[in-house]
Amino acid sequence: MPAKPVNPDLQKERNTATFDVREFSVLWAGGEERFKEKKALEKMFLEDPALQDDLPISYLSHKELYEHSLRKACIIGEKIRKLRADGEDGVDTYNALLGGSLGAAILKEGNPLALHYVMFVPTIMGQGTMDQQVEWLSKAWDCEIIGTYAQTELGHGTFLRGLETRADYDASTQEFVINTPSLSAYKWWPGGLGHTANHAVVVAQLYTKGEFRGLAPFIVQLRDSDSHRPMPGIDIGDIGTKLGMKGVNNGYLGLKNVRVPLNNMLMKNQQVLPDGTYVAPKNSVLTYGTMMFVRCALIRDTAQSLAKASTIATRYSAVRRQSPIDPNQPEPQIMDHTTQQLKLFPQIAKAIVFKTTGDGIWNMYNVISGEIEQGNLDRLPEMHALSCCLKAICSADAAAGVETCRLSCGGHGYMDCSNFPTIYGMTTAVCTYEGENTVMLLQTARYLVKVYGQALNGEKLVPTVSYISDAINQSKFVNFDGSLRSIVKAFQFVAANKTRIAYEQIELRRKQGHGTEVSANLCGTFLTAAADLHGRAFLAQTAYTELTALSREVSPELAEVLKVVLELYLVDACLNRIGDFLRFIDLTDQDVTQLEVRLENCLKRLRPNAVSLVDSFDLHDRVLDSALGAYDGNVYEHIFESTKKNPLNKEPVNGAFHKYLKPFMKAHL
Repeated sequence: MPAKPVNPDLQKERNTATFDVREFSVLWAGGEERFKEKKALEKMFLEDPALQDDLPISYLSHKELYEHSLRKACIIGEKIRKLRADGEDGVDTYNALLGGSLGAAILKEGNPLALHYVMFVPTIMGQGTMDQQVEWLSKAWDCEIIGTYAQTELGHGTFLRGLETRADYDASTQEFVINTPSLSAYKWWPGGLGHTANHAVVVAQLYTKGEFRGLAPFIVQLRDSDSHRPMPGIDIGDIGTKLGMKGVNNGYLGLKNVRVPLNNMLMKNQQVLPDGTYVAPKNSVLTYGTMMFVRCALIRDTAQSLAKASTIATRYSAVRRQSPIDPNQPEPQIMDHTTQQLKLFPQIAKAIVFKTTGDGIWNMYNVISGEIEQGNLDRLPEMHALSCCLKAICSADAAAGVETCRLSCGGHGYMDCSNFPTIYGMTTAVCTYEGENTVMLLQTARYLVKVYGQALNGEKLVPTVSYISDAINQSKFVNFDGSLRSIVKAFQFVAANKTRIAYEQIELRRKQGHGTEVSANLCGTFLTAAADLHGRAFLAQTAYTELTALSREVSPELAEVLKVVLELYLVDACLNRIGDFLRFIDLTDQDVTQLEVRLENCLKRLRPNAVSLVDSFDLHDRVLDSALGAYDGNVYEHIFESTKKNPLNKEPVNGAFHKYLKPFMKAHL
């Protein structure tokens, strides 16, 4: 129960709900058991006084914020140790604390230990031999060593073949000699690298017997295990302040003739023998498993960002009154304005669809990972293509959605106490890390162009791209009746034709004498457009399939709400790409008008349940950390309370008045 009386306008909204909020909260959490686990974790972490902030962190210096974040990160790590000892440290726990809403509530600007758990440990598990896992994993899990993942360089990011860090094997000592030969070769960006980690998985170009072998991961000790001073040959530090993720301690790393033992190269997929003989991996793409794992997790994270932003903006819109619709009536809640609904409600729908899709992709990743372990790589390209384009689309849409929610709150949304600046900074970062979004779309497009060629040759395609074969056999889309099923089919038809155009444009460039890579560059806009529509077609299909299935499993009241959410998502998505639909499908002016009218109708139907829907996301006030979005809806009181925490307001006259302003004002006398 909230400590203060609930704002009457907000309570009125909750009273109009036509469904059971708890039912959807349990569904959102993943079932009754996970819902209870979530509540238990919140109690364990959010009620701990040591993990609460007396002063808003926006008033801390960069150095103070790091020290504050590391203190909390160590408390979290200690609690994780206890959960592990009790056998309660499941994947959901790590997701909640390191990438989910619970972790963001405790460490708003990120956790300097996050990459230890999210990248360092999974890389050892995914790319280390059993012997290497025995040697390193227990130390890592117990945090006897703290690691990070150093791949990106100052001069190179997503283009891995361009990395300059070099590892040369010295057979006489059975060691690798690792160097960053130039300033642009310095490792740049790894979380926790600056002053936290004492080990790292360093990705370098491997040379044995004087020959280049490709990329390889090495475990490198960065700092002394006792004094924490940098090891010989190590140049290391923090890269400075950023737009967001200010507490993550992103760092730089230079290496000069740093020697590591032969066994420090992770050799599950490729090996170097003591004499320098190189044993190549069975498939080079196996080394990208860690990044694919993280991209799948990021899709669910984008849903959480949208859930937080839409909760804050929707609750604020129920409390804020402004601009009479009828001049003879009092100012209405701003959520009564249709234009405000159009800003808010599609973001709620996207949060639900991205969460549903993210859960599905996560399950798909786990299944395919099992197949890979058994040596079956058939579905790896499909998984890679999907994770790339969905990471790009969901992160871009989420960042745009957070900004739309901020704008919907007017000037108050610009204040730090709204928490929009932090949510946006954390969300837009996803557009860049673990693969810059344009590059991700291009990687998906390569796969699409390849399978389009296979479809032309009559080969059977995997289910997620089988619509391409259907479109090749159906030159014209028929029977667009506006039903949700027809919108999904239309998305697939449009996506297939965008892939066709990309394929034809590349073939045209090849006939003009250009090589494959040059042709792909010249056709970059066609390729990214094809990948974008492929991802959106997948989202549409998943939304339709999963939400329709859920509607059969829940109460009739919740089922009706989910049907409105589904219709809103699909109609809005269609109208946002209406140019592509008009290009490939014979839609009339009346068809488009009917879609626009349906969109407004969806907004109207969702209006009575908007507040209860965001309540169903079950986001603790500490998670939202917003004066605008607190459960009790006392917006203005919370905003004013936030000003009382401002250090500038602790004294009636600031010293700068006597030092600067008063002399300036009196100077002419």
